[in-house]
Amino acid sequence: MKNPAKAPMETMLRGLPMQAQNEIHKAMDNIGLALSIENPKVAAALAPSAVRGLVLGAGKRGDHVDMQANHSAHYTLSYQGDFTEMYDLYRRAVTNQWDGDADLPWNTDVAPDNHQAAILPRSFVPFDAIEGFGVRLTALEERRLTWDVAAWILSQFMHGEQGALYAAAQVTESVQWMDGKLYGATQVMDEGRHLEVFLRYLDTKLEKIYTVNDNLFVIIDDLMTDGRWDIKFLGMQIMIEGLALGAFTTIYQQTREPLLKQLLKMVIQDEARHVHYGVLALREHFTKNLSESERREREDWAYEVALLMRNRFKMREIYDEWFSHKISLKRWDEEVLQAPGMLGFRNIMFQRLVPNLEYIGLMSDRIKAHYDKSGLTQYLGGKNATQLTADELTAEPDTGGHDDEMPAELHSLITS
Repeated sequence: MKNPAKAPMETMLRGLPMQAQNEIHKAMDNIGLALSIENPKVAAALAPSAVRGLVLGAGKRGDHVDMQANHSAHYTLSYQGDFTEMYDLYRRAVTNQWDGDADLPWNTDVAPDNHQAAILPRSFVPFDAIEGFGVRLTALEERRLTWDVAAWILSQFMHGEQGALYAAAQVTESVQWMDGKLYGATQVMDEGRHLEVFLRYLDTKLEKIYTVNDNLFVIIDDLMTDGRWDIKFLGMQIMIEGLALGAFTTIYQQTREPLLKQLLKMVIQDEARHVHYGVLALREHFTKNLSESERREREDWAYEVALLMRNRFKMREIYDEWFSHKISLKRWDEEVLQAPGMLGFRNIMFQRLVPNLEYIGLMSDRIKAHYDKSGLTQYLGGKNATQLTADELTAEPDTGGHDDEMPAELHSLITS
């Protein structure tokens, strides 16, 4: 049922030019973001980054952003190994290092009109919603839009990898275990390589790079400027990396483009170790070193950020380029959040995240009630990062005979 309180506002907006409608919607949406954060401490912590990212648009101004890092380095004077499982992870990381230049088939021809090597299936892009807007696209325009959606997704992967590079370097300084520092050094190398290969793919194959999404910028900015190593670690290693692992796996399963598929397979192998490292370190820290009030604070923070990451990525950069003169931003936001491909995309990501939060001790009965209201407790009891292998994450999906080659798992998710 339509909310009658919204009717006067919608009626008023209809009489305004499209650009004015969109500016008002953005302002109201940002206010809605602030009001949606139930915990006042989390809202206050995120506020400076939200102002920089959403109000000032810092992620879209100039060629760089200065972020003030505030953290202490933990210089250990005891060099003995102190975390066997983490050391084993370090040795695996050393053994499995790869060369982004030599180990990927960069001579592969990538083209938007190659149906046999489609970068994304047609079902991933919300074409039904676009048609519902009254916008008719030709077959060529559909291919170009699919290409741009892929470029947008991979651009956000790249921006996230740059954030992960800096976070990994900061946490390597701050983490207390020597074995953790050794592993952290391998992750810094991994993140640099991931940044390299995503940038090269976007630059030389898709020939297009989108700016960082404002909401992703807010989260990265918040993590880079927080002085607490475990919050930095929780946000990047569990939240962003965990969700990215789900995102990488989703695109890996759907793409038929061989270079991108191999690139993602190799990145996924690294990311599986990264999230494994994160859950080992934080489970140890949260269960042994934090007071109950500190643990609750991190539990609340993780929940609010999980909702932000679920609800806030609306491909507005695609909207600005393709549809800003044809449909309102408000309607675009509503439709994109409910588009089948994006629903499936988000569901797969939370299959990776929620079990990890449960494993590290951030899923008490108190916070579980909030996750239940948000429809996310369905993922409890799933495999966490210590139980998942890279082979499982990169297993070829059962397409269920669907013509567009969307995996059967995604079809069941978006039609349930």
